[in-house]
Formats: sequence, C-alpha cells, structure tokens
Amino acid sequence: MQTRKRVQGFTLLEVMVVLAIIGSIMALVATNIIGSATDAQVKTTKSQMKLIEGALDMYKLDNFTYPTTEQGLEALVKKPSSSPEPKNYRSSGYLKGSKVPTDAWGNEFLYYLEKGQYEIVSLGADGQEGGEAEYADISYPE
Repeated sequence: MQTRKRVQGFTLLEVMVVLAIIGSIMALVATNIIGSATDAQVKTTKSQMKLIEGALDMYKLDNFTYPTTEQGLEALVKKPSSSPEPKNYRSSGYLKGSKVPTDAWGNEFLYYLEKGQYEIVSLGADGQEGGEAEYADISYPE
C-alpha cells in the first residue's frame, strides 16, 4: 500500500495577510523617513542662516552698517560698489568661497534691511512665498 505525503504550504489568504502587514510596516517607516528628511532640510536651512548672520555681524563690525537690501547678501562675498560703499571691506570677503550659501532646497536666500534690522528669508521647499509644513517660509531672526 502506497502512502501519499501531504504537501504543506501557505494559502492565498495567509500570503495576503503577511503582505498587508509588511505593507503597513513599510508605510510607517516611509512616513517617518520622509518626516525626518524634511526636518533635516529645515535645520540645514536654519544653520545656513546662522552662518550668514555671523558674516553679517562681521561686516557690520568692519563697516559700521549692514549691507543694504539692494547690495544684498552678495556684499558678503564681493565688495559692493553702490552707496554706502564699505570703507573697511575685507579683501577675502566675509564668507568662504565665492558664493552665498543657498537653502537646503537650492534656492537663494532673500535679504531685507530696514531701520538697521535685517531679515533673512528662505521660501521653503516650493520656492514660493507662503505655504505650510515643508512649503512654509523660514525667516531669521524669527
């Protein structure tokens, strides 16, 4: 008499349950990773703003005023020729390299000077004014 061996395996339902669990776990992980990436970009942008703040303070120490809005942040890497022309401009500029840093999304910072107070602005991930979450503008000082 021959005996048949019973083949063990997974049913379609069991496979689908396992795939659903794996999909749920991946969705949670992806959400956390994407959120962390956005947080890192905001922190990087704020760090760049602090670097620019230090350069602006050094510029003011040497020249007794901040660059005007028209001169912009470019005044930190290249001596402005417009009025008021800085009298004690450092030959090496105030930032390393020949370019003003950009925000974490590769956009240029906006710079405004009004009544002796400056503001540095990043337009966020979308590069447009306004927005919420990762698209929100970042202003320094806050």
